[in-house]
Amino acid sequence: MTQPMAPPPGLTVRPAALEDAAAICALLNEVDLLEIGRPDTDLHLVRKDLKHPEVDLEHDSWLMFDGDRLIAYGLLWDESGGERIDMDHYTLPGRPLGALHLFDLMEARAVERAAANGAARAVVHLHLNTRPTMDLHGLRGRGWRAVRRYNVMHRRLSTTTDRVAEPPPGVTLRPCLTEPDRRRAHALFQETFAGHFDFQPRTYEQWLDDIDADSADWSLVWIAHVEGDGDVAALYSRNDREAMAWISRLGVLSRVRGQGLGGHLLRHAFGSYAALGRDRIGLGVDTDNGSGALALYERHGMTLDYAVDVWELILPA
Repeated sequence: MTQPMAPPPGLTVRPAALEDAAAICALLNEVDLLEIGRPDTDLHLVRKDLKHPEVDLEHDSWLMFDGDRLIAYGLLWDESGGERIDMDHYTLPGRPLGALHLFDLMEARAVERAAANGAARAVVHLHLNTRPTMDLHGLRGRGWRAVRRYNVMHRRLSTTTDRVAEPPPGVTLRPCLTEPDRRRAHALFQETFAGHFDFQPRTYEQWLDDIDADSADWSLVWIAHVEGDGDVAALYSRNDREAMAWISRLGVLSRVRGQGLGGHLLRHAFGSYAALGRDRIGLGVDTDNGSGALALYERHGMTLDYAVDVWELILPA
């Protein structure tokens, strides 16, 4: 492992721990407020990242302090087992030397992780708001480039207009209340997302860790069954975000696309969450998705909340 680089004068860096979750959440909400005008990070999501069994906090997390003030946070993880490495990097504005130092540390660690996987290079991805607190000029100067855009879409909900509708003829929906159905939902998501940008295959057990399954409400995860075709689509959603209900995955097998199944699952989610008292629902979508997902969401009344770019850096390992 490479020797740690010295931080800029007056700053200190140490690994994160689970007990730092509240301080990290406060920092991320401070960044949210600057970028989208409101706090948008929930404490349980920060805890989920920190306690993920595949994250080595000692070597793959960083907290940067100016005195006692937390000013930056970094987290790195490896879902591919190969060259693809992901990282989160948050630094308060006006701290360019601190931000660059964190990049030095994280990029070096990404190279180590890719090399340990036997890869010849590290392909590192970072998600940033399209109007970030980050110095994009400095980012480009390090070789980073924006390669993809995701829109965060949202929609208002109302019990007056959003009700759980009857399914089309031959279609039934069921919640994933049993282990076999949860495994079936996982298999559907693996198949329907396999051709998508940045998709990384995950085993069932890895997927459970990714979604923090112990806290999931499986009554809000649905499988669509079509008579004669079997289980062909699934929607995974969560009701534990403060800002809005959230649809994490919506996948329809290619052989049955164009039959309205995605739209029916969306409307079912809208009605279900309106009945639970939620007044807003959201999701993220790849704007270059070839399945027409963005148009589907727009047809169902979803509009842009904010956008996120995927930045990429390729380094020899």
